[in-house]
Amino acid sequence: MAKIAFLGLGVMGYPMAGHLKAGGHDVTVYNRSHEKAAAWVKQHGGKSAETPASAAKDAEIVFCCVGADKDLYAVTTGENGAFSGMKPGAVFVDNTTASADAARNLESKAREHGLGFIDAPVSGGQAGAENGKLTVMCGGDAAEFAKVETAISCYAAKVVLVGPSGAGQLTKMVNQICIAGLVQALSEAINFGQRANLDMDKVLDVISGGAAQSWQMVNRGSTMTENAFDFGFALDWMIKDLGMCLQEAHANGSSLPVTALVAQYYAQLSDRGYGRNDTSALIRLLR
Repeated sequence: MAKIAFLGLGVMGYPMAGHLKAGGHDVTVYNRSHEKAAAWVKQHGGKSAETPASAAKDAEIVFCCVGADKDLYAVTTGENGAFSGMKPGAVFVDNTTASADAARNLESKAREHGLGFIDAPVSGGQAGAENGKLTVMCGGDAAEFAKVETAISCYAAKVVLVGPSGAGQLTKMVNQICIAGLVQALSEAINFGQRANLDMDKVLDVISGGAAQSWQMVNRGSTMTENAFDFGFALDWMIKDLGMCLQEAHANGSSLPVTALVAQYYAQLSDRGYGRNDTSALIRLLR
């Protein structure tokens, strides 16, 4: 079993670190709020540290799951960042949904310190993290991925090395582009069916067995009909993610007209005070 550090104990990181500890690993956690780290240690055992650098000292693998690029840079190359505390040969695994540029940049910085770096954003939401059933899409060196794959599997149902550094983050962008379009289509379909006075439970049951079926339909269709929007992944985070998708699309020359439109819809919902609702709250704009 490995000596591991985990940085960031939000709604995703807290249970992910717990699965690593349950998997038999020696886990030290760091969180910006020390109270959260203390609560994790009380629940799971292990240790907590005051800084990312001290958490990362002597660790073979350092995991990280924070909010955005700026948070990622703070815990890696900032004051008392993990890179300054890690031993040569250790691997940093970033589960943050960040930009591909940040992944490539930090991979280069890690090399300067004699470290490995894997960008490994996740999909599956809070429920996936709590149940240890996340999908993890990775970018980086194959030999370094081999060192961390078993540990990642503690909180994942599927782990794939997609390509070189940055490929994990780009794959997560593909994932978010798909979700944005699917949720908007599902919102329009449910709103249409309700206005047509259909029994949407029956409608969703029958069409989820055919070509219209999707994870969003199976897991969010019924809750959308009930105006329930408290399922972990806040739409404010989706705004951040789609912004990165649009920025990357501008750089590589691809066209994302539907994604751009849905990003505007999410911004409208956030402006109306719904930023902590989950992504299925798109249907609110149609009601």
